[in-house]
Amino acid sequence: MTFHPQSREPCEPCEPPGCAVLAMPSEIDFCNASGLLPLIMTAVEQRSDALRLLVLDLSGTRFMDSQGVRLIAAVRRRLPDSTLLRVVAAPGVASRVLELSGLRRDVPVHDNLAEALHAESGTAA
Repeated sequence: MTFHPQSREPCEPCEPPGCAVLAMPSEIDFCNASGLLPLIMTAVEQRSDALRLLVLDLSGTRFMDSQGVRLIAAVRRRLPDSTLLRVVAAPGVASRVLELSGLRRDVPVHDNLAEALHAESGTAA
């Protein structure tokens, strides 16, 4: 299981101030979802004083079941009121699971990272 902040090429823009982008693993299921929540919340707590936006980047996630939906919902419930949550999920399995579960109504889901970082508050793609 790999979990790391979004890696960047030297010419790509960095995270805007007050934002954290976390790249999610290639699979999110029963085997690893429960272990991801503490990792995500630790990253949030480390920046809690200045964190206004958390982006969970599922662009590299090739498989996700209902445990991924539960994970995102749990993160949303645990975030401070001052921190927005957005998800990046390009068309594919993860995006379809989010759509079928209805989570897209509650959490803004964007096709790419640039959209997620620059979207208006509270709007879904």
